[in-house]
Amino acid sequence: MIAYVTVGADDLARAKRFYTAFLPALGYALTEGPEGLSFVLPKAAGQPVAFPDFYVKPTFDGAPASAGNGSMIAFEAPTQAQVRVLHAAALAAGGSDEGQPGFRATYGPRFYVSYLRDPQGNKIALFCDNPAEPGRDDPPPAPTR
Repeated sequence: MIAYVTVGADDLARAKRFYTAFLPALGYALTEGPEGLSFVLPKAAGQPVAFPDFYVKPTFDGAPASAGNGSMIAFEAPTQAQVRVLHAAALAAGGSDEGQPGFRATYGPRFYVSYLRDPQGNKIALFCDNPAEPGRDDPPPAPTR
């Protein structure tokens, strides 16, 4: 079980603008401190396991933060519409596009995903794999009159 994920940031204000554009909409609460930004999902009473926390911090060694080559952090959204909305919000908050929202032939027929880079260059995925949502191979809905 993953307990937490940490990414480095040289500019916490820019990182805060980017991550607060979408993480609160996914249920994460932000706590700020001298050590950086902490995004935590609430733990419900009786919930056996806490979800992974997400931290954005300056580097411990003082060297510039860098994005890992091949590293990516994925956040699940409940709907495809929310993936689209949050992708746009993250771009408006200083992120860069790495792949517009949509289905990818490489993944399952219901895996709807978008890709971004945060201001530091870390790769972020926003995805929906909800079986109640339309799939890649489903016929389009009939037009309404």
